[in-house]
Amino acid sequence: MITKEIIDQPTWQKFFDENGSPSFLHSWEWGEMEKKQGYEIKRIGVFDDNRLIAIVLIIVITSKRGKFLFIPHGPLVKLKTVFKKLKEALIHLAKKENCFFIRIASVLENNQENEKLFIDLGFKKAPIYMHSETMWILPLNKTEDELLSQMRKTTRYLIKKAAKDGVIIEKRTDERAVDDFHKLFEETVKRENFTPFSKKFIKDEFETFHKTGNALFLFARLKTPEVVNNYLASALIIFTDSTAFYHQGASIHTKYPAPYLIQWEAIKEAKQRGCSFYNFWGICKPGRTPKSWTGLTLFKQGFGGQEINYLPTQDLIISSKYYLTYLYEKILNWRRGV
Repeated sequence: MITKEIIDQPTWQKFFDENGSPSFLHSWEWGEMEKKQGYEIKRIGVFDDNRLIAIVLIIVITSKRGKFLFIPHGPLVKLKTVFKKLKEALIHLAKKENCFFIRIASVLENNQENEKLFIDLGFKKAPIYMHSETMWILPLNKTEDELLSQMRKTTRYLIKKAAKDGVIIEKRTDERAVDDFHKLFEETVKRENFTPFSKKFIKDEFETFHKTGNALFLFARLKTPEVVNNYLASALIIFTDSTAFYHQGASIHTKYPAPYLIQWEAIKEAKQRGCSFYNFWGICKPGRTPKSWTGLTLFKQGFGGQEINYLPTQDLIISSKYYLTYLYEKILNWRRGV
């Protein structure tokens, strides 16, 4: 086995799609997105007799918590035996970059076998998550009527009520969509009191994935003329070959159940694009996520589907300075209400 950098998008994309494209956070576009945030990235492939068997997107992060290598929802591997070779390459890069530790947010299932794999490699459970570890995912291998029938009765009722009340959905990819979304997003932040993504972050995310046709804004508004363009709710959906992801959402407080209709239209859009899954993104996991996620979790679960648990984020210590990061993140967890 050898490791070398992958510099062409087609090679990366082919492997990514053929191996399930489980998370947009390991897509080629996400690497471009991270570069826009000012981070250095590396795209490494592991080859066995010139056959690509793993890809790993590496982000070099310097922050208050220290300097480290971060692998978001990856690596994608054909064989788990590749992890030993990857560990060697990652340690070499981490020392070259003067990093304190290596952090992997894997998409491997959270079970004893995978836990042992990382323990044997010298990793330990990270004190904090970087990206969601517990997802709510809806398989799309059913008809629309079947999908509706498996929803919670209240969810199904509110979807129909929104349409009956005159709520309509607009699908947008125009330049002003980010501005309109962010106005709603600011209202949501004030109401829910959470630390938001910046407008630049959302703009960069949308524009990067829109270039490949993999981003779409959905907006809900009332059909009546006096409130045209007065939006009630919005969502940014990111697509891979296999999955549609509900990654950003915003709404105002209103009597109209607009967010329910948005999700239903997003699910139908995913089916039309040939996706196998609709990923509602993170849900509450006691001990790992803020308790305030409970309400949002109930909303997502109402559409039917199943909980998917990834292996908790793993750290490999390179320097004793890591323990300052560990302490900082423990305090951060407490502030977040975890």
